[in-house]
Amino acid sequence: MSRTDWRPGLVALDIDGTIVDHAGLLPDEVRDAVGRVVAAGVPVVLTTGRSWHATRPVFEALALPPGPAVASNGAVTVRYPPFELTEVVTFDPSEVIERVLAEHPTASLAAEVVGQGYRVSRLFPDGDLHGDIELVSVEDLSAGDVTRIVVRDPEATDAEFIRLAERLGLQGVSYFVGWSAWLDIAPAGVNKATALAGVAADLGVAQADVLAIGDGRNDIEMIAWAGRGVAVGDASQEVASAADHVTGTFAAGGTITELRRWFG
Repeated sequence: MSRTDWRPGLVALDIDGTIVDHAGLLPDEVRDAVGRVVAAGVPVVLTTGRSWHATRPVFEALALPPGPAVASNGAVTVRYPPFELTEVVTFDPSEVIERVLAEHPTASLAAEVVGQGYRVSRLFPDGDLHGDIELVSVEDLSAGDVTRIVVRDPEATDAEFIRLAERLGLQGVSYFVGWSAWLDIAPAGVNKATALAGVAADLGVAQADVLAIGDGRNDIEMIAWAGRGVAVGDASQEVASAADHVTGTFAAGGTITELRRWFG
């Protein structure tokens, strides 16, 4: 970034591994750093793979003013408070579900029910999903359009799930492999960047003035799109390679350092 007078006009923040640790703890120092952004009058947009009902507690813990948030890896955009669903993008999951189970029959599948929870083919490990959980047949899971399908196998590794995604050769959808054996499948062309671009345009903020911070594979498009894309130090090399800057690890306060760089 060559402009010496540059300052963020919008701050987009991933949640897990960026502003909360992987146990879900929000450090006071992070809350304070985000509060400085808010006090400066700059919009803070949570941009996460979490569902909205799992995002809302973090929104409230940060005491963010009414405004937009991006959930479900870009498939869901809301305004809160009060709650308003501003955009939902869906797809027909039937073919994806059939192909996933053909390749990985032991996988557990979940379809998000926006604002409520999930419908699942098998129960997920405790703590993986939040909200109301309804156990249904694979046929029922395949029967209607969804914002995303989650594929999970706690006995597998993230490397195995990367290979699974490659074998599936998924067409007509977007997909993101998490830190563990977790695969998010979303509508085609939908990711955090596509939703964030719409939010920024609505707020009148140019792409070049967006600061985005994240640590996961589902942050790659957002980090590459933003005027300043920052990877937290725990990120994998493929995430770091998409970034303009790599800050410190989460435990070392990397997110805090980046926010204080611009907001004291």
